[in-house]
Amino acid sequence: MNNFLFELIGTAFLILLGDGVVANVVLNKTKGNNSGWIVITFGWAIAVFVGVYISAAHSGAHLNPAVTIALAIIGKFNWENVPLYIAGQFAGAMIGAFLVWVAYNKHFDQTDDADAKLAVFCTSPAISNTYFNVASEIIGTFALILGILFITGAEVKLGALDALPVALLVLGIGLSLGGPTGYAINPARDLGPRIMHAILPIRNKRDSDWAYSWIPVMGPVIGGVLAAFLFKLL
Repeated sequence: MNNFLFELIGTAFLILLGDGVVANVVLNKTKGNNSGWIVITFGWAIAVFVGVYISAAHSGAHLNPAVTIALAIIGKFNWENVPLYIAGQFAGAMIGAFLVWVAYNKHFDQTDDADAKLAVFCTSPAISNTYFNVASEIIGTFALILGILFITGAEVKLGALDALPVALLVLGIGLSLGGPTGYAINPARDLGPRIMHAILPIRNKRDSDWAYSWIPVMGPVIGGVLAAFLFKLL
């Protein structure tokens, strides 16, 4: 349960700071309104740094089902613990999203753009095309997982000292590959907050775009699996 708890805490911090920076940029009358994509990518990088640093020594700081599954595939994580870790990640993502809604509650009320409200919680494509949207998430997550596996080396376990290089990797992915779909690269990061968007009493919100919701789940899983198999071959 200690591992579950720290996956929950680490992922909650990830979403609190990650969705938080999106809220600061896209919602009306915030101090950071319209500050742009660069602010969002840096905010997410810091969110990854904090989440990994907090949980690394306790759970290995997966914070992402794609990471957990990839480590299990290469034999560095017990398959029996995969459901526990993923449950912690989804619970943490939902808690983090809830806290963002509380922190920015009045700014949600002051924002008329229902798409912007949804964007605080989850990703959406800049140009909707199922095949290329899936490909974008596969490529981004492939880069993430393979990069993490090389950063962590032979141990393949994130430590506190790995927090900065992993955060810089996420920053690079956001700046270079985030344009098409918003780089979910993490099923829990997208689906957990999307569920919260659906159930929270957000004024004048739109639907939660369930037709798209499978792409930021399956794309990252496929990308992580491909990265794991390539790592095994190297």
